[in-house]
Amino acid sequence: MESLTKAVKTLRLKVDGTNWTGAAGTSDLNSDVVDMKGFRGCRFLVGFGAIVSGAVTSIKVQQDTKSDFSGDPQDLKNTKVTVADDDDNQVAIVEVLDPLERYLRVVTDRGTQNATVDFVIAELFGARD
Repeated sequence: MESLTKAVKTLRLKVDGTNWTGAAGTSDLNSDVVDMKGFRGCRFLVGFGAIVSGAVTSIKVQQDTKSDFSGDPQDLKNTKVTVADDDDNQVAIVEVLDPLERYLRVVTDRGTQNATVDFVIAELFGARD
C-alpha cells in the first residue's frame, strides 16, 4: 500500500496567475495550470471570501493539450459548481478523474456583483510513479 504522501501531491495555485488571491471583482479568473503527468486525478478546492448579494458566481475546470492554454481549451463536462451569493467564506470543490488532456485549470466565472477568491488548491492523486 502506498503512503499518502507519495500518492497525493498538493499545490497552492495562483488564483489568476499573478496573485495568491483574487480581489473582489466581476472579471473571470483563470488559475495556474496543473500538469497531470503521472497522476490519475485532481481535486480542486476554491475558497471564497466576501460575495456581494446578487452575485452570479461559479467554477469549472478546463483542459488543454498545451501548458499555456494556447491550444483549444475545453470545458470539462459536469465540473461546473454554482456558488450562491450567500456562500461567503465557503469552499467549492470539484474533482476530475482521468482527463483526456494533460493540462488542467480552474476558471472562476464572476458576474454581476463582486466575489472574492481567497485561494485555489489542487490535490493530485492516483500517482502512477
